[in-house]
Amino acid sequence: MVNTRGDLTIGLPPGAGAPAVEWRVSDGLTAYDDALAAMAVRAAAVARGEARELVWLLEHPPLYTAGTSSRPGELIDARFPVHRPGRGGQFTYHGPGQRVGYVMLDLKRRTPDVRRYVATVEEWIIRALARLQVRGERRDDRVGVWVQRPDKGVACEDKIAAIGIRVQRWVTLHGFALNVAPDLSHFSG
Repeated sequence: MVNTRGDLTIGLPPGAGAPAVEWRVSDGLTAYDDALAAMAVRAAAVARGEARELVWLLEHPPLYTAGTSSRPGELIDARFPVHRPGRGGQFTYHGPGQRVGYVMLDLKRRTPDVRRYVATVEEWIIRALARLQVRGERRDDRVGVWVQRPDKGVACEDKIAAIGIRVQRWVTLHGFALNVAPDLSHFSG
């Protein structure tokens, strides 16, 4: 039997009596190194049971992140700073007009299943896009959320959301990047 990503269970129910997840929305641009430091501190506190889980929505100045599966030849033009945060995935662009969601959930208390977590994040994005009348879709052969682009030709699609995560002590770090209205020329690097 071959398991496809479409067959994964969706959802991460909180443990009984768990406090609500905190949501934080930052205005303006947040420096990447500052965000990484804050995320590491919060994730460690979540793992120790000293802080609530957190979903943090923000935007960064233009930069690239290199995931653990990235290869140097994939970055064509490094015109923005390149960071290597230790999360999964390949190269990802972050910048103005893109909403980044850093998700710090305790999977040990929810469901210790990383594949289920990734599929659930994809589903969150798909459902949020649907509320905006945008049809997002997942693919069995790759992680992220995609939109069909018939205006560009049959079977044309664009990636609207990237997902790159790291898990430490069963607490998730990093998360997703949703393209809302970024400068598309920045993706050419």
